[in-house]
Amino acid sequence: MSENRKIAKELLEAVGGVENISSVAHCATRLRIMVHDKEKIDQERAENVDKVKGAFYNSGQFQVIFGTGTVNRIYEEFSKFGVTESSKSEQSEKADQSNKNAFQRAIRTFGDVFVPIIPVLVATGLFMGLRGLILQEQVLALFGLTEADIPQNFIVLTEVLTDTAFAFLPALVAWSAFRVFGGSPIIGIVLGLMLVNPELPNAWAVAEGAAEPLMIGFIPIEGYQGSVLPAFIAGLLGAKLEKWIRKRVPEALDLIVTPFLTLLIMITVLLFALGPILSGIEDIIMSGTVWVLDLPFGLAGLLIGFFHQIIVITGVHHIFNFLEIQLLESYGSNPFNAIMSCAIAAQGAAALAVGLKTRAKKLKALALPSSLSAFLGITEPAIFGVNLRYMKPFLMGLIGGGVGGFFASIISLEATGMAITVIPGSLLYLNEQFILYIAANLLAAAVAFTLTWMFGYSDKMKEEIDET
Repeated sequence: MSENRKIAKELLEAVGGVENISSVAHCATRLRIMVHDKEKIDQERAENVDKVKGAFYNSGQFQVIFGTGTVNRIYEEFSKFGVTESSKSEQSEKADQSNKNAFQRAIRTFGDVFVPIIPVLVATGLFMGLRGLILQEQVLALFGLTEADIPQNFIVLTEVLTDTAFAFLPALVAWSAFRVFGGSPIIGIVLGLMLVNPELPNAWAVAEGAAEPLMIGFIPIEGYQGSVLPAFIAGLLGAKLEKWIRKRVPEALDLIVTPFLTLLIMITVLLFALGPILSGIEDIIMSGTVWVLDLPFGLAGLLIGFFHQIIVITGVHHIFNFLEIQLLESYGSNPFNAIMSCAIAAQGAAALAVGLKTRAKKLKALALPSSLSAFLGITEPAIFGVNLRYMKPFLMGLIGGGVGGFFASIISLEATGMAITVIPGSLLYLNEQFILYIAANLLAAAVAFTLTWMFGYSDKMKEEIDET
């Protein structure tokens, strides 16, 4: 029996056997097991299975943290024992029906919509960073060039790489929303593209005073370049409308009538009613976000850096995806990223301190890889497997995150993209900010590591907690 198959078998027994499992799925780091009877789960036994970095019951699922790569292999072996497989979204839908309040469901839905489009936004951010690096005066000077020597065609080609995803962002959001809410994604793409059709006055040009909106009576009509909320609502309502129409249209006419009515009704409602209202709400949300980020004396970084990982534990941190996308679209930069990166680096450093200080082999084998995972941007193994289990390391990590975030806010660090942090996140600062970004993360990590080493962990504490 292979090692991973043995691990899967032991975990299966710890959760009450095949007969207690409703379904199993996995995400980037966790195996998500839905069970019939929560009381049959032996959590302590599950946590002691080899390679398990933590386990907890949340939102109707028993979530077992293995880390990236490992979870895929364990999932493959786990499914061979005859358990029912399901997608993460299917599990979330089942869990939502009885284990989450309306706010939690809304935030989870936000995550389900935005997470699939994050990779292209990450790529766009990296393109922006690389273009910024290439066009720096110091870099050009190494080759005896100035910015005036760069061919215009090269600038245009780089703009194709850096501007496309955000120029057609409503199409991406509407496509993903249609997919999540059960509509036809292709209708979502077309509806999203209608919102940014070049025949409509460009929203950016209108904002700059270079163009005037179309006036239909007293209603101003313009494009929705960079807007997220109108596209999200378009996907939500459009998918439901499509399903409603499809149930009432004869099958012979479905191919023609359903997409025709869905697109006609939705674009009319969006342009003449919902769009202007939702854009106004979006502006209010963005103004509030900017107000927080503009708090004096580094208060924004202190607060966000301290509380960010607490919000991660609650599972409602997906709202930050929406805010980061809007910041990038509206201002071309993302001050959230550096602050969150400091919070993540601090949790990794706290786990590293535990791993280096403990003499317990199993904890050391858990803490050290978990800290590396955090330095690569994924904190779940460090938080749930180590820091939160002994609480004080988690608190010291929060303090480190607050200090690092304070520094990042004081020096006004701003990323060119989103979704990657700590070591990979350095690619979003390939300009004069690079050294300062490294310094902010090192400061957060140093504070968390030092406090954890001095006050946050001892093997005596481990023995007392493990005994309870």
